[in-house]
Amino acid sequence: MSTASTPRRAALACSILIGLGLTAAHAQDAAPANEHVKTTELQTVKVTASKRVENLQKVPVSLTVLTPEKLEAFGQAGDGVLQLASRAPSVYAETSYGREFPRFYIRGLGNSDFDLNASQPVSMVYDDIVQENPILKGFPLFDLAQVEVLRGPQGTLFGRNSPAGVIKFESVRPSQETSGYARVSYGSLGTANAEAALGGALGGHWSGRVSALAQHRDNWIDNTFTGKNDALGGYNDRAVRLQALYEEGGFSALINGHARWLDGTATVNRANAITLGSNEFEPGFERDQVAQDGGNKQHLFSWGSNLHLDWNLGDMSFTSITGLEHATTYSRGDVDGGYGAVFHLPMGPGFIPFPSETADAMPHDRQITQEFRLASNSQDRLNWQVGTYYFDEDIAISNFDYATFNDHALDGYANQSQRTKAWALFGSVNYQLADDFELRAGARYSHDKRDFRVDRLLSPFGAPPLTLTANPNDSRWSGDVTGTWTVSPNVNVYARVANGFRAPSVQGRVLFSDFISQAKPETITSYELGVKSTGMDNHVRFNADVYSYTMHNQQLTAVGGDINITRLINAKKTEGYGAEFDLEAYLTPNFVLTAGGSYNHTELKDPTLAVAVCGAQCTVLDPRNASGNALIDGNALPNSPKWIGTLTARYGIPYGDSGEFFVYTDWNYRSQVNFFLYDSAEFKGKPLLEGGLRAGYNWDYGRREIALYGRNITDKRALIGAIDFNNRTGFVNDPRVIGVEFRAEL
Repeated sequence: MSTASTPRRAALACSILIGLGLTAAHAQDAAPANEHVKTTELQTVKVTASKRVENLQKVPVSLTVLTPEKLEAFGQAGDGVLQLASRAPSVYAETSYGREFPRFYIRGLGNSDFDLNASQPVSMVYDDIVQENPILKGFPLFDLAQVEVLRGPQGTLFGRNSPAGVIKFESVRPSQETSGYARVSYGSLGTANAEAALGGALGGHWSGRVSALAQHRDNWIDNTFTGKNDALGGYNDRAVRLQALYEEGGFSALINGHARWLDGTATVNRANAITLGSNEFEPGFERDQVAQDGGNKQHLFSWGSNLHLDWNLGDMSFTSITGLEHATTYSRGDVDGGYGAVFHLPMGPGFIPFPSETADAMPHDRQITQEFRLASNSQDRLNWQVGTYYFDEDIAISNFDYATFNDHALDGYANQSQRTKAWALFGSVNYQLADDFELRAGARYSHDKRDFRVDRLLSPFGAPPLTLTANPNDSRWSGDVTGTWTVSPNVNVYARVANGFRAPSVQGRVLFSDFISQAKPETITSYELGVKSTGMDNHVRFNADVYSYTMHNQQLTAVGGDINITRLINAKKTEGYGAEFDLEAYLTPNFVLTAGGSYNHTELKDPTLAVAVCGAQCTVLDPRNASGNALIDGNALPNSPKWIGTLTARYGIPYGDSGEFFVYTDWNYRSQVNFFLYDSAEFKGKPLLEGGLRAGYNWDYGRREIALYGRNITDKRALIGAIDFNNRTGFVNDPRVIGVEFRAEL
């Protein structure tokens, strides 16, 4: 597609979206009233995407809100934060670490780097505190008021490392009113979940809330090499959150403390799971069996605290947000996914060129953040805010390699340390230029400095000890300008231009190399046209947008390949464009439907950029340069499905004075994904459609509920990731889980 045609197609698509919005609004005026039919209207959704409370329909940015009902359904089988994959337009997620280290992608932009200091272009913000390290991003989802997904660059208000977007998690806050709930469930594979929260007045001006979660699954994967049944696949994941809120006059102070403990299995790799020449599973592949001779275990402990202080000063408010996060983790896995090797027979499944058993540990991760913000209180025409932000992160990482055929003795060891300091000044303004037109603009200046060091103490190949350092730094402006036109009381149309950046990155896995790699800052400029509308007597909400972006120096991770070295690279240029929509509708008083979808096109534009290809037997589809590396110009980005769709539907049948039988179903779809930067016949995931079902009975006006549930109800088996340097190693999605749940509310 030529660059000249992109604006024309965007304008045409926007015209169609505006027409759809106007149709919904006119349908509201034309809908006949029936006073004898009880109707249920959509509620106003409040969001904090602009760091002030606003109506979702008035915020001119591509934005999806996930409600507690959806989150509870998605996570019934114990799924963590990865449950959000394909649950909102343009959002995808994956991992090669198990229940920790999620990697998120928005509009195709993400990072497949698995190193513990990896930076990502999707920022995860929990209760207004950015979670920079990938380990922190995996905190479980429980007792949440909502999740907000902001698509496109968010550099003005959220700063560094948000060029793709932001995912915001908002916990239920304490209040003077007593409230709480408890949920317990049990299902197949020994999947058990227990979740509870209780809050209310503590006396005087204080209120509090305590929330807790415990998730468990039995081991369910047999290891046919060792002969042990139910050897892998299980976990124990626990988390707690404590909050205390003080409110008096125009002052409030919210204290939050939280922690997580995780023990279980890391990602289970499957040797030669993929058929040569295609992305089919090998004949005889079984999801509940492996044959491995390496170790597999995972442990994580994280804790943190934050303090929100707010002063209402009359015409303006002052806010201070202080955050502290800590984490430690250890994760070990059989990377080759099999047993033996060509020089240590027997071997299998299939051809194993050499054994690979590694572990990564993060003995120390400490993050401190501080934000000060001064903002006008709601005014008729002019609203503004200014602020400053400080970030300080100190992490230590250890990399281990084990000699599988020598009693798993340690034969490779390296330590990494990284200290990152960043600060920023920012401001934004909203001005109502006319009754039907509002202008928003903002800017941010950021400075980022990183000190990195790696010490290789023991090499698997007998190489001498090695010490390397890097000290990248960068200063950069980011900003946005948005115009919003009020077409009618129920339809808004907006146009947004925004840019953002990701700070320089360093990667230093030197067990198998003698160098560290660095990536320059990446920058993005994005254009977005959107419409937000309600109609049918407030029974339908329809929001949609089209967008395009150009990214320069995109930071990419060339993973593995035949040289077994992971390194950072920059692509000269990346282009993307697409369309997104969200729909919510009460079709009848007892039938509610939500849907969302997106089309995302991404393309690398760098004629000379080349990466190493698979060390395993595979079929490379890209042209190669003189060194045998794949030229990836024109390729789509890895883990960037073109199509994403999500749908939920709930139907209730009232029974008695306060009861209801109900059925709830949710489905999510993503089209084919490529796992690596180069294109091959084997290393790509087929289109995937997964569904969930929940049916039950609630009574006492919804305060008590019992339900049967099923996740992945069609028992779809799919390849969701791969490793290419040793053999055609793959990992797969979870099987169907069926269970029962009981819930009670105060």
